[in-house]
Amino acid sequence: MHPAPSVIIFSTLSGLGFGLLIFLGLGMPAATGFVAFVFFTIAYLLAVGGLIASTFHLGHPERAIKAFSQWRSSWLSREGICAVAALIIMAIYGIGLVFFEARWGLFGIIGALLSFGTVFTTSMIYAQMKTVPRWHNTTTPAMFLSICIAGGALLAGEVKIAVPLLILAGLAQIGHWVFGDRALRDSGTTLATATGLGARGEVRSFEPPHTGTNYLLREFVFQIGRKHALKLRVIAIVLMVVLPLLLLITHSHFLAALAVLCHLAGVFAARWLFFAEAEHVVGLYYGKR
Repeated sequence: MHPAPSVIIFSTLSGLGFGLLIFLGLGMPAATGFVAFVFFTIAYLLAVGGLIASTFHLGHPERAIKAFSQWRSSWLSREGICAVAALIIMAIYGIGLVFFEARWGLFGIIGALLSFGTVFTTSMIYAQMKTVPRWHNTTTPAMFLSICIAGGALLAGEVKIAVPLLILAGLAQIGHWVFGDRALRDSGTTLATATGLGARGEVRSFEPPHTGTNYLLREFVFQIGRKHALKLRVIAIVLMVVLPLLLLITHSHFLAALAVLCHLAGVFAARWLFFAEAEHVVGLYYGKR
C-alpha cells in the first residue's frame, strides 16, 4: 500500500507518546513539579501531534468528529474515544503531580490502561483488514504494543525495563515480517478466488482493467523491491533496537537521549515498510501480486 507520510507520523509519534503516558501513569519516573511538567509536555506533544497528523490523510478532516459515533463497529471510532479519554484522565493526573505534588494513583492507572487501549485500537484498525493478509494476524497488535511500551520506557528513562522491552519489540517486529512474508500465499487468495471463477478452470488476466493509473493503483498497489525491503529492514532493526541497546549500556544521559532519537528513526523506517510491503488483494486484478 502507498506509505502516506501523515499515517506514518501518526502511528510512530502517537505510539511513543502514549507509551510514555503509560509509564507516567504507573509512576515511572516518580516525578512531580517542573520535572513532571516536562515529561507530560513531551508525552502530549507526541501523542496529540501524532493524532493531528492522522487527520491530514482524511479527505474531509472537518468531518473527523463523526467517527466517534461508530464505536459499535469501527476500530477507528474506538481509537478516537480511547485517545480522548486517555488524554483527559492523564491531564487530571498530571495536574495533581505538577501543581499539587499529589499522586492520584487511580487516575494514573486508568489513564495508563486507556493509553494502552489507544495503541491497541490503532493496531486493530489494520489487523481487522482481511484484504491485507500481512496485517490480518496477531503479529500486528503485538508489534504495535511492544514498540509502544519499549519507546515509552526509553522516554521515561527506565533503562532496566527498556532493555528487555527493546529486545521484545525487535523480536515482535521480526516476527511480523517473517509471518507477513507468507501471509498472502497462506491466505489462499488468488485471482481465481477473487473473481469466483475458479470452478471453471485456470483463471488469468486477459488484459489490465485500466489502460492508465487510477486511485486503486496509487493507494493499494504500491510495490517495493525485495532488495530494498531487506536493506530497510536491517536499517530499521539496527536503529530501533541494536543501537539504543548499545547506547544504554554506557549509562550516559547524553547517549541515552541519542538512543531515543535512534529508536524513533528506526520506528519511522519500520512503519514505512509496514505500509509499503502490505499487499492489498486488489492487486490481483492488476497482475501485481
